[in-house]
Amino acid sequence: MTELSHIRNFSIVAHIDHGKSTLADRLIQICGGLTEREMSEQVLDNMDIERERGITIKAQTVRLEYTARNGEQYVLNLMDTPGHVDFGYEVSRSLSACEGSLLVVDASQGVEAQTLANVYQALDADHEIITVLNKMDLPSAEPDRIKTQIEDVIGLPAQDAIAVSAKTGTGMEDVLEAVITELPPPAGDENAPLKALLVDSWYDPYLGVMTLVRVRDGQLKKGMKIRMMASGATHTVERVGIFGPKPETVDMLGPGEIGFINAGVKTVSDAKVGDTITEERRVCAEALPGFKPSVPVVFCGLFPIDAADFSDLRDALEKLSLNDSSFSFEAETSAALGFGFRCGFLGLLHMEVIRERLAREFNLELISTAPSVVYQLHMTGGETIMMHNPADMPDVTKIAEIEEPWITATIMTPDEYLGPVLSLCIERRGEQVDLTYAGSRAVVVYKLPLNEVVFDFYDRLKSVTRGYASFDYQMAGYVAGQLVKVSILVNGDPVDALSMIVHREQAEYRGRAICTRLKDLIPRQMFKIALQAAIGGKVIARETISALRKDVTAKCYGGDVTRKRKLLEKQKEGKKRMRQFGKVDIPQNAFFEALKMGDS
Repeated sequence: MTELSHIRNFSIVAHIDHGKSTLADRLIQICGGLTEREMSEQVLDNMDIERERGITIKAQTVRLEYTARNGEQYVLNLMDTPGHVDFGYEVSRSLSACEGSLLVVDASQGVEAQTLANVYQALDADHEIITVLNKMDLPSAEPDRIKTQIEDVIGLPAQDAIAVSAKTGTGMEDVLEAVITELPPPAGDENAPLKALLVDSWYDPYLGVMTLVRVRDGQLKKGMKIRMMASGATHTVERVGIFGPKPETVDMLGPGEIGFINAGVKTVSDAKVGDTITEERRVCAEALPGFKPSVPVVFCGLFPIDAADFSDLRDALEKLSLNDSSFSFEAETSAALGFGFRCGFLGLLHMEVIRERLAREFNLELISTAPSVVYQLHMTGGETIMMHNPADMPDVTKIAEIEEPWITATIMTPDEYLGPVLSLCIERRGEQVDLTYAGSRAVVVYKLPLNEVVFDFYDRLKSVTRGYASFDYQMAGYVAGQLVKVSILVNGDPVDALSMIVHREQAEYRGRAICTRLKDLIPRQMFKIALQAAIGGKVIARETISALRKDVTAKCYGGDVTRKRKLLEKQKEGKKRMRQFGKVDIPQNAFFEALKMGDS
C-alpha cells in the first residue's frame, strides 16, 4: 500500500479543445503507463463516438507511477474530464474524487465560457489549482496576454503558470513536479472502518457491473463483504483493480486510492453513483455527502421503429443509465408512435450522443420526438403539475398560469460579433443582465427561456460568430409566461408527437413554419391532405398537399368528350370516398426535421 504522502489525486479541467486529452496522453507516456507501441492519440477516449467527434464524453481515470526529481516514487491518479457544458455532471463527479486540478488554458484562445464554469466547480470542491498554458508551439500563442486575462477574468494568480505544449511534449516534467509540490496529498485513516465513494459505474458484457471507487478510510480487499449505504444491498468483492491505463488486478486499495471493483452487482439500482461503500460488519459512522442529483433539462421521446424492440430498448436504457447517471427515462405511450420512453438529458449534445450510442452499441433503430423542457402548470384548483410532454397538457380552462424554465447564459465573443449575438438573444426573448469586456472580448450575460435555447440556439450562435463564441449556462428557476399549446393536425387528426408549447406572439409564425416544412416532408397521396396548426379550436395556419392524379382517360382515344368526363367524375367520387377513410403515414424523419426551424 502506498503511503498517503506519496499519493496525488488530480483532474484536468478546461474548455472544449484546449488540449486536456492530449495532455493526459503525454503524462501517461512520460510515466510509462503504456509502451510506445500501445500509445495512440487521445488514448483515454475509448468510445468510437468520442474519437469521431474529437470530444471527451466520459471522465476516465488512470493511475501513473512517477519518480520525482528528489528520487522518491509517487502514485498519481489522473482524471481526464469532458469540456462540454452537457457533460458538466461528469466533471463535478470527478472533482469530488480528487484534491487538486490542472487548469488548462489555450495560449492563443485564452479564457472561454467553459473554462470559467469548470474553474468555479473546482473551487467549490476546495481544489488547489495549477494553471497550465497549453499550445505554446503555435505561432499565435500570446502567453503574457493570456496570463493577464486569467488574472482579470478568473482571479487566479497566473504569472507562475506552466508553459507547455502537450503535442510536442515540452514542459511536461514541470507539470508533474508541480503536481507533487503544489497539490496536497489525500487524508484518510487505514485502520478506520471502510468508507469509499462510488464515483462511476458501467456495464461490462463479460464481468457485469463494474464500479469505480475512491477510498477515503479503511481498506478494500478481495473477498470482503461490503454494503452500499443508500440501497442497503450487500455484496462480496470478487476483484479489486486499478487502471494503468489498462485494467490491472491489485490485492487491495487503501485510503486516498482510486480503483475499480467487481462485486457481482446484478441490478442497476444497487450501484448508485455517489453512494458510500462500507464493510458489512464494521459500518462507518456516517455516509459521504455524495453528489447532488443531476437535473435533466431537455426531454424527448424515444420510440423503437419496430414495436417488438421495446424490451431491448428498455434493457439498453438501463445499461446506459448505469454508465451515465445524468440520464433518466420513464415509459410512455403515443397514439402516433406506440410504446416508448420519455428520456431526460442535460442538453442537446447529450441527447445526440445517447441516441447514437443506442444505435451503435445496441443496434436499435429509433424515432425521437422533438426536444422539449419541463413546464410548471398552476391549476385553478391550487395544485401544481410538472408537465414533461406538450401532448399531456390538460384543459386550458383549468390552468391558472404556466411557468417555463429560464437560464442565465454567459456568452464570450470577439467584439466584432457583439451586434449579431445581442440581436440573436433579443429574438429569443432574452433579457440582458450584464455586458463587460475581458481584453478585446465581450462577456455577455443574458437571461433566456430554456425552450428558446434548447433546439438550435447553439448552432445559430456559432454561425453568427463564425465559431468564435463560447457559451455556458446555469438554470435560473421558473418564470410565468404567455404560453400556448400549438397542435398540428394532419387531415383533421392531431399528431401528438408534433405538438409544442410556444410563446403566444410566436405561435402563428412557428405553426406556419411547421406546416410549410411538413408539406415538403409528407409524400403526396391519391387524395388532398390538409395540414393545419391550431391553438385549441382556432386554426392559425394551413397548407394543402395536392393529390396525385392517375390518368384514367389514357384508354380513350378520340370519341365523344362525355366518355372522358364520365371517367373523371367516377375518379372524383372514388377520391372523395378515399379521403374519408384515407390514412396518412408520416415518414419517421419528418418528426425531427419538421421542428428544425433555423432561419427558414
